[in-house]
Amino acid sequence: MALPKRKHSKTRVRLRRSQWKLNRLYTNTCPQCQSPKLPHRVCPNCGSYNGREVVKAKTAE
Repeated sequence: MALPKRKHSKTRVRLRRSQWKLNRLYTNTCPQCQSPKLPHRVCPNCGSYNGREVVKAKTAE
């Protein structure tokens, strides 16, 4: 198994790890209720997907 010939400095390691960031979550608007939702997912507010109701919407009890 190959081993590094020299130790990587702290700066070099930290520069590499600085690229480990989270990507921004993009949201779309639901065509039924106009609330924000994640793309390609059922709307949590009205329960619709692709123009039809897939899941019963949660109602306040």
